[in-house]
Amino acid sequence: MTVTPAATLQLKNLLAQPDPKMIRVGVRNRGCSGLAYHLEYVDKAGMFDESVEQDGVKVLIDSKALFSIIGSEMDWVEDKLNQRFVFRNPNIKEQCGCGESFMV
Repeated sequence: MTVTPAATLQLKNLLAQPDPKMIRVGVRNRGCSGLAYHLEYVDKAGMFDESVEQDGVKVLIDSKALFSIIGSEMDWVEDKLNQRFVFRNPNIKEQCGCGESFMV
């Protein structure tokens, strides 16, 4: 997984808190296509978590989500209505109409 400069900046802002934690990216069963991305704060890496370090930011990847996320790009997007992390995943075979869930 790669992280864009915009996502790196936002991750640095999220991780610069008084009680520093790490961010883990995973997937959960959700939505009409089956999987949705999930981000959470964690105190330490799981035993089989992978880590991606780019421009001084470390992101953990949940081992159960590794094959769903491999090759993806994590970006931060802001528009008039919202701001969010967006994942560009070349492995997606199907995606729901709203773009929230996917299938690989």
